[in-house]
Amino acid sequence: MLQGTGSDVGKTVLVAGLCRLARMRGLSVRPFKPQNMSNNAAVADTPLGDGSGGEIGRAQWLQALACGVPSSVDMNPVLLKPQSETGSQIIVHGKVWGSAGGRDYQQIKPRLLGAVMESFERLGDETDLIIVEGAGSPAEINLRSGDIANMGFATAANVPVVLVGDIDRGGVIASIVGTHTILPPEDRNMIRGFLINKFRGDVSLFDDGLKQITEFTGWPGFGVVPFLPEASRLPAEDSVALEHSVADSQDGVTIAVPILSRIANFDDLDPLKLEPGVRLVFVRPGDPWPCDARLIVLPGSKSTIADLNQFRELGWDAELMRHVQRGGKVLGICGGYQMLGRIVRDPDGIEGTDREVEGLRLLDVETVLVPEKTVLNQNATDAETGRPLSGYEIHMGQTTGPDTKRPMIRFAGAPDGAISQDGSVRGCYLHGLFTTDDWRAAFLASLGVSGGALNYRAEVERTLDVLAERLDPVVKSTIFEL
Repeated sequence: MLQGTGSDVGKTVLVAGLCRLARMRGLSVRPFKPQNMSNNAAVADTPLGDGSGGEIGRAQWLQALACGVPSSVDMNPVLLKPQSETGSQIIVHGKVWGSAGGRDYQQIKPRLLGAVMESFERLGDETDLIIVEGAGSPAEINLRSGDIANMGFATAANVPVVLVGDIDRGGVIASIVGTHTILPPEDRNMIRGFLINKFRGDVSLFDDGLKQITEFTGWPGFGVVPFLPEASRLPAEDSVALEHSVADSQDGVTIAVPILSRIANFDDLDPLKLEPGVRLVFVRPGDPWPCDARLIVLPGSKSTIADLNQFRELGWDAELMRHVQRGGKVLGICGGYQMLGRIVRDPDGIEGTDREVEGLRLLDVETVLVPEKTVLNQNATDAETGRPLSGYEIHMGQTTGPDTKRPMIRFAGAPDGAISQDGSVRGCYLHGLFTTDDWRAAFLASLGVSGGALNYRAEVERTLDVLAERLDPVVKSTIFEL
């Protein structure tokens, strides 16, 4: 089990890289994360017993890809999807289990350990090796009671732990030694050693640091992992990654993405990041909107109404209207599609106290939020061209209205989405549509992007291979034998 001295130390990428490395060495391997908190969800490749789809963290979907196996809900039995500053939707074994505020969840989580252990045992029956990813840090001892994400799971399942420290953010010696100091003996004894991650420059310069950590803690070092720029080419686990995202290039056709507080499934945009003819710009509160943008993408949202209210409070509704008046295009995906309509209704109070809110009125549709969630992997066709595309649905809304008579896509012939009368604004419920290379190339060509020859899935596979190759010489092989 990899645990970190804090959040965003690189556990997700290390688990993916180690999974691919274990696979290259001929081991059958599976990823596991007992509890994840992320609005970047995926629909597991393996359907549930009733034939429906189940939700897991996008990171575990990626790690399953690294292992060369279909993803399943057992790889992430508990998924928390933040809906507000204080509360989250709780997904257990792929299905909505309930919702809770942070304080209430502390009382609930011990009841979920059984579900976590069931999944872990099922995975163990089918593989040689499981590489487990922790969440946050075991040093959060205020959350230790009833923990299922870090040491609570490790001690219950008797899984050896490797502690990961991020040297790029500074203070790595203090963070590892400090973790050792404050852990109770039962938890401290679960840790078999440590990994230093994201080192830049000459690794030998940290030889004394490794010795000093071992002198303070008694833990051996399992290696110093260099900073891996390739990691930015993989889907990110959560919105922390967006805080550091900048346009990779000043060249190419500009596509802008407004970043709101409850953004979800923003990995929909990852293929655009890698396209050489595209300049992808993330617009955060306080940032100017790029006047040269040819396309604005409104991504998914875990709370459409709250994000729609924030969009208006920031004055972005006026910015979006100016963009359209300049001849720019707009694409809404899932929650972003819902925002583009005339109104969003929430009669059951699924998202909060606002029972309805006016939309951005760029599509003549309206959305009603419903309690039953749609969770499906989907194959589709472009309604205008007939080009095939694939992706997945995760939403709790039904959208109707005159513009749906001009659907954007079709699922097995059934229409989905809408296109405005002049064709400048469109939206649909299909996440992951940009991963379909031919469709993406044709869509970008309509914006004036030349090329569009990227094979996105092959690029992700190649990046996983590169990570494994970079880890192979620097991580002690005994890490697989703990």
